Amino acid sequence: MLDTPLPLWPLHGPEQTLIVVFVCIEQFIEFYYNQFDSDRKGLANLYRDQSMLTFESASVLGANSIVEKLSSLPFEKVKHQVSTLDAQPTLEGGIVILVTGQLLVDEEQRPMNYTQAFQLMRDPSGNYFVFNDIFKLVYG
Repeated sequence: MLDTPLPLWPLHGPEQTLIVVFVCIEQFIEFYYNQFDSDRKGLANLYRDQSMLTFESASVLGANSIVEKLSSLPFEKVKHQVSTLDAQPTLEGGIVILVTGQLLVDEEQRPMNYTQAFQLMRDPSGNYFVFNDIFKLVYG
């Protein structure tokens, strides 16, 4: 999934941080959408009690509520296709991610455009979790 080769020389400072962030977010996005497309309940471990999801302007708080919302969406089959992926490191080791793409639901033949933003934060043990998740279909 990495389109650009990693440099062969050792990197330090901001360059190294950006490469680590880029590789990390590509792995996260691939895992997230594969899991979403196959079994949305499997996303529970990515969220925490303080996590918030805004899906089409409806917000829910907490891992259980988020998984309940995602599992209740009115389609059985879904396939995400990522078009663009951008990320930046934030303070305290967080990462903000912006994704655009298309998705097909059930037997629909025409894909729908979407955008999704994630803010990943580190928990006390240093593992990333989804702190904020905003999803919006793009019409027009």
